[in-house]
Amino acid sequence: MCPPESGTAAQDLSGPVLLTPGAATAPPAHAPAIAEPIVPNSADELALAVIAAQHGDEAAFSRVYRLVHPGLLRYLIVQVGTDAEDIASEAWVHVCRDLADFTGDGDGFRGWVATIGRHRALDHIRARGRRPADATPAEAFTGIASADDTPRQAEESLSTATALALIGSLPPDQAEAVLLRTVIGLDAKSAGAVLGKRPGAVRTAAYRGLQKLAKTLEVDEHSQSGRAD
Repeated sequence: MCPPESGTAAQDLSGPVLLTPGAATAPPAHAPAIAEPIVPNSADELALAVIAAQHGDEAAFSRVYRLVHPGLLRYLIVQVGTDAEDIASEAWVHVCRDLADFTGDGDGFRGWVATIGRHRALDHIRARGRRPADATPAEAFTGIASADDTPRQAEESLSTATALALIGSLPPDQAEAVLLRTVIGLDAKSAGAVLGKRPGAVRTAAYRGLQKLAKTLEVDEHSQSGRAD
């Protein structure tokens, strides 16, 4: 039921699909009245999949993996660079082992997996005897797009790589706060639980990090504009 070992399949780091309201068509007037199905949001969908996976549903576990793994991998890329896939695999082995003991909702599960991944990354960093370089090396992002990506998907992967590289240039506390809030999608309380900090401290670190990223992008835009002139 566990996901494949790292390197055995292309990683899908595409963002979440946004459904446009009103996409479904209304039933014809003569149709019998039936209750409308409940369409869960992402967190609810994950929570339901986790419960099913805890009862041995392999398809549900695959769904859990697809919903959570891309954000986890992005987070770990900034933390440990080219070793991210190996660390993610170790994290998922831990998840498989302790899945039956997990209690909580979808956001809680994302936070739990992020905590496991973070601990594995910190153990890896300690084993190497140093933290990764301030800026995540460019080679860490090669292979993010799968071989059958369309040009648009490849462009999106490039944008993702650029964004992660920029986040990796932030001070570690700001980088982690931004990653947990904006990449994995945790609220301040859940992110604080992962980092062992108060929600207010996480909000402040994320805000400062995003402010620095905005200034960096603004400088880059001015530089490109100047070269074009």
